[in-house]
Amino acid sequence: MNSQPSAEGRADFARAGAAIEPALLLENVVCTFPSRENPNGTYCAVSDTTISIAEGEFVSIVGPTGCGKSTLLNVASGLLDATSGRVECRGAPVAGINRHAGYMFQSDALMPWRTALENVVAGLEFAGVAKREAEDRGRAWMARVGLSGFEHSYPHHMSGGMRKRVALAQMLILDPAIIMMDEPFSALDVQTRQLMENELLDLWSADRKSVMFITHDLEEAIALSDRVICLSAGPGTHPIGEFVVNLPRPRNVAEISHSPEFQRIQREIWEVLRQEVLKGYAQNKK
Repeated sequence: MNSQPSAEGRADFARAGAAIEPALLLENVVCTFPSRENPNGTYCAVSDTTISIAEGEFVSIVGPTGCGKSTLLNVASGLLDATSGRVECRGAPVAGINRHAGYMFQSDALMPWRTALENVVAGLEFAGVAKREAEDRGRAWMARVGLSGFEHSYPHHMSGGMRKRVALAQMLILDPAIIMMDEPFSALDVQTRQLMENELLDLWSADRKSVMFITHDLEEAIALSDRVICLSAGPGTHPIGEFVVNLPRPRNVAEISHSPEFQRIQREIWEVLRQEVLKGYAQNKK
């Protein structure tokens, strides 16, 4: 089984890695938890995992359901301490919450008692930014995500796609160096999800933040990313392959999947993932 990118892709990535110091590094990370089945035992969720993301690089992590993708994201964001291994962000160890990172969850993290604008500026308020300045910046970001005129709407009055736009603005207004996203569009219908993916790419292309993107959707991973990392089924999940995505930018996610190069990359990744997905499915049925 070939779990590596083509020789050309490996060379391109090696040159990029040599020239740019990682924005985020997880090195030999292990995560274990108390076992539910054995009170005196432990469960190894992540085993000996190393992942490096360069400045300005968009990296997606894919793997079977329940394999530990979100665990790795939580370790990178500082929400969870690794049992062993090293986590660095922009050359400094991550101790506690990763202050360089913005985090977007799978489910909405909006406060229902706040308007859209009040949700967008919440982080600025907590950081001590003056109300007038925070609101001016908030309105500008709402315009950037296509929500001008909805500043005073409450989350329960907005569609799923609109709430995701609010969540994007809420995260990006803080200007994080690294964006961490945990299946942020999985609950949306296909058409809305594609619109949001294109919206994300437009916003990302403006300043090229580093992105760690968790998804179970292989087409989404390829369409968005510079590189795709595949994880094994658990327990003891670990990387089993990484693939450079040499597709031209800017991209339209609804159109790029028809290109021969996209389909070639998809076949290569699926060859690596197929058996792991079957293993994960069998484990989840138990």
